[in-house]
Amino acid sequence: MFELISADYTHKGDDWKVTVSGKDKTLTASAEGLIAARDRVDQLVEELAPGEHPRTVVHMIEGDAVGFTAAYLTARLARPAPEAPTPTAPQKAEAREPAGVAEATAKRTTEPAPKPAEATEAAGKTAEAQEPEKATPSA
Repeated sequence: MFELISADYTHKGDDWKVTVSGKDKTLTASAEGLIAARDRVDQLVEELAPGEHPRTVVHMIEGDAVGFTAAYLTARLARPAPEAPTPTAPQKAEAREPAGVAEATAKRTTEPAPKPAEATEAAGKTAEAQEPEKATPSA
């Protein structure tokens, strides 16, 4: 004959107290964490109704089955916070860059940066040097 088994969970600090009732018996236990408490209930249910299948167990947090379902799914689906990446030592530039690039980078970083006025003058000279001479029509 089919008989309902109820499992009631009560939160006590970090632990959960579980009370499993059915077949005119009541068993209690405690576990750390909701998932461990749920596993413990499965063990208690097996003690109450060994070998009986199917078994119907209603899990409740302080009498609320929907509340248990929400809390249990949240606990099962929760993911731990991602760990911060550990810093690694940078590799030598010569090992990663093609030949000549490291020397050009070193030269660029050792030369002083031009002052704004010098940079403007240098840009003007470069532009003048690049302009082609205009041919004047001969008469």
